[in-house]
Amino acid sequence: MAPGIAHYCQKCLAANPLGQEFCSRCGTRLMIVVEPSSSRFEAGTSSLSTDEHLLERISAAENRTARLAERLERSLDLLLRYAQNAYFDRSLTRALISLLEEDGIVQSERLEKLWSERCEKDALEQEENVHRDELRLRILAHAQAMERPVFTELVNEGFLLIEDKQVQEGITKLQDAAEISDENAALNLYIGEHYFRRGKTKHARTYLTRAHEALPDDVRVALLLGLACADEGEVEQAKKLLSHAMQQGGSSFAGHYGLGWLFVAEKNWRRALGEFKRALSARPSPEAHYVLGCLYYELNRDGLAVRHLRKAVQMDESYAAAFYLLAQAYERTGRKELAREALKRAGHKATAAVPLFQTTKSGYRRLMAGADKRLAEMLRDDALKAFEAAPPPQSH
Repeated sequence: MAPGIAHYCQKCLAANPLGQEFCSRCGTRLMIVVEPSSSRFEAGTSSLSTDEHLLERISAAENRTARLAERLERSLDLLLRYAQNAYFDRSLTRALISLLEEDGIVQSERLEKLWSERCEKDALEQEENVHRDELRLRILAHAQAMERPVFTELVNEGFLLIEDKQVQEGITKLQDAAEISDENAALNLYIGEHYFRRGKTKHARTYLTRAHEALPDDVRVALLLGLACADEGEVEQAKKLLSHAMQQGGSSFAGHYGLGWLFVAEKNWRRALGEFKRALSARPSPEAHYVLGCLYYELNRDGLAVRHLRKAVQMDESYAAAFYLLAQAYERTGRKELAREALKRAGHKATAAVPLFQTTKSGYRRLMAGADKRLAEMLRDDALKAFEAAPPPQSH
């Protein structure tokens, strides 16, 4: 081998051809430079060579790259094995399903549907756990120094209980933590949302009020608190909060429906009608058409009532309450046959007991704990999802 063109092993000093990766004598990975220039210092040299320094850096980078490549190669091998095992497992499962289907023991389509639903549910639970953990850290980050030990323990225990499906016990722990740090906006909002989701607006209002005091410009807090106040009969405060949420955050079914309901309670039919139409624009749905149908029926405008109620039942043929009111509208306009058909479609599930906008002795009907459970559930769901793209609340 001609001198000067060999690559000498840093361990056994054996000469190797250029481009060879491992030493042919001892098997060591070959590197360009392994000895630092300081250990090769010769007398009379005034400074270290820049070229030697660069070669050292190149050698170090080369070594790290080689190790990373080995790890990636091992990881890829493991992934390939896992994919192969998963393929075989799925093939075996499908073969077993086919065998059981042939014997009439299982229904493959139903099994696939149940499996898909279970996977989706597991994915949602995992997402909720991640979100809950992020929220827990955000809550703890705003704890005062003198409150931190006891507060941290209560918060951690509360979220562990919730994750373990002991929700009420966990919420009780978080309520104890909120009494220690009553200005913690994230914690108060989480507890308020919990009670709002379950229709317990009296409890929700307490914690949402605290959150609103810390976050007066947060449109989502204003919307939830406004609906809770409306549900408790606090009309003026509810109007103020809901109007603020709509002006600053944009339209939502929940906000416009809440305002419309408040105007109905005041017999302000023109403004109520406007808000319910905006609610329909914000979220076209059977429920939104049903609400407009109820209002037009209340105003004896049966033609428009029928139009919206028919639209509601076209969108959802199982909407018993809409069929029942449609039957009443047909009956009032003399279309007996259509009324009988609509009443038959309504079946025994129709809620005929109380009209949607009938007031109680106290002068109002509760929005989220009233007779129409379907509307109440939609209202809660829409309100909790409204303005989700907004950044997480940060207390001042």
